[in-house]
Amino acid sequence: MRRFVVLSGGIGGARFLRGLRRAAPDAEITVIGNTGDDIHLFGLKVCPDLDTVMYTLGGGIHEAQGWGRADETFTVKEELAAYGVGPEWFGLGDRDFATHIVRTQMIAAGYPLSAVTEALCKRWEPGVRLLPMTDDRVETHVLIDDGDGGRKAVHFQEYWVRLRAAVPAHAVIPVGAEQAAPAPGVLEALAAADVILFPPSNPVVSVGTILSVPGIREGIANAGVPVVGLSPIIGDAPVRGMADKVLAAVGVPATAAAVAQHYGSGLLDGWLVDTVDTEAVKVVEADGIRCRAVPLLMTDADAAAAMAREALALAEEVRTA
Repeated sequence: MRRFVVLSGGIGGARFLRGLRRAAPDAEITVIGNTGDDIHLFGLKVCPDLDTVMYTLGGGIHEAQGWGRADETFTVKEELAAYGVGPEWFGLGDRDFATHIVRTQMIAAGYPLSAVTEALCKRWEPGVRLLPMTDDRVETHVLIDDGDGGRKAVHFQEYWVRLRAAVPAHAVIPVGAEQAAPAPGVLEALAAADVILFPPSNPVVSVGTILSVPGIREGIANAGVPVVGLSPIIGDAPVRGMADKVLAAVGVPATAAAVAQHYGSGLLDGWLVDTVDTEAVKVVEADGIRCRAVPLLMTDADAAAAMAREALALAEEVRTA
């Protein structure tokens, strides 16, 4: 049985995983999920990326928006707002609240996040093994102007959801990452992998945050297997979201070639760019990373599966080179 490990953020990673599962139905897939987006709201621990993967693969996602539950209602949120309790900018639905209540209760009872995630997945049966990158608390913060000539750090969710990344980001800091340890099973999965994949997730605040946990980057580099990524940038713009804003904060241009160079040949063996970025192939290959141009828009599950097949084909090309 082939073993794949995927480093995943939220929407892009989840949709790619749905395609990978279709492309390789007999494979054993382990997902290392980003937890830097986690936030505490209303006394509850919310894990947006883990939940997006779980709901998407388990059939409970709101397909149109790519996050949150299908058939959602917002009575609790409206009642909290009536009491003057916020933040109102983060939309937790009634069905979603249940997940966060269970998670928070289990953590309060002493269970680590990895065990909680495993328990939640028993309901959803996502068809993959979903692991948080760490059981330790890591929160991504963004440094922005404070309006008075200075700067302040805000939680990534506030920057992304409330501010819509409309103000310049001067730095992105995964707070707590340096002291964190990979969750149980993460390093073992990397060591046992046949292929390691970076889906078209945000390279700074999704995959980048996972790589900031000590031991994970080294585990990938030492695995001795093909590491293939798919560009989240098509035609010098993010496929979705505002990845260009956080790429600018770390000094990386929003191009398919620049993101590959950001990861580096010490980590990546192969890189897929979209057909509109064919010119990037030579640039990436000049840096020692095998590169191919293929369609990278996940317009539906079939398109995502085709992308996954291309990634696996490039991995095999790397392996036999």
